[in-house]
Amino acid sequence: MNTAGYSKFKLDKRLEQDTLLLAELPLCRLLRMNDARYNWCILVPRVDGCVELLDLTDAERQQLYRELEWVCHVLKHQQPEDKLNFGALGNVVRQFHWHVLLRHQDDPAWPGPVWGHSPAQPLSATEQQQQRLFWQQQFSLVEDFS
Repeated sequence: MNTAGYSKFKLDKRLEQDTLLLAELPLCRLLRMNDARYNWCILVPRVDGCVELLDLTDAERQQLYRELEWVCHVLKHQQPEDKLNFGALGNVVRQFHWHVLLRHQDDPAWPGPVWGHSPAQPLSATEQQQQRLFWQQQFSLVEDFS
């Protein structure tokens, strides 16, 4: 995997404003949407200028899928009865990012999409800290992403 573009990587301001940093994975920055109603993660490959999935090399796409699978397993382990949703739209934020969220039938947007449904309900400072610690602990348990 070529890491040359990582040093130039800059997170889109809208993602920066709306999310919490959870971890730096081998390829992606793992973010959590700052909305207490949803268990909603976002993976952003740290590749400068990446707008589409096709902008990643084969090796980067494979790594993205490994990281995506790991996030899915962690989310499903928390609430196995719920439904995983994925999205990589890019119409508002051009920087390539992949949403992964755990939905449940009594969430406010069910069964429709969460995007644009209603204003976010930010996590409290305590909830933010708990989320960061949880995901850092999960990441520390990973021996290898290959």
